[in-house]
Amino acid sequence: MPLPAWMTGHSGRGSGFDMILKIVSFFLIGMVVLGMFGKLRLPKVKALGTRRCAKCGSFKIGKSPCVCEKSNS
Repeated sequence: MPLPAWMTGHSGRGSGFDMILKIVSFFLIGMVVLGMFGKLRLPKVKALGTRRCAKCGSFKIGKSPCVCEKSNS
């Protein structure tokens, strides 16, 4: 005599529990993967402090001189 579905732990065709479990699992796996990529970029953020102007302390963008140096010229 076979056991009922509720005793075996298998969800029936009408139960959406297995689909919800898959969605939650994929979401958590996706968040872990995004977290790994975020960890890879953290060391590059520390180099941002060296991209400041020595005179005024503002951030320099690109290779052009700082705004304070342009205004003095």
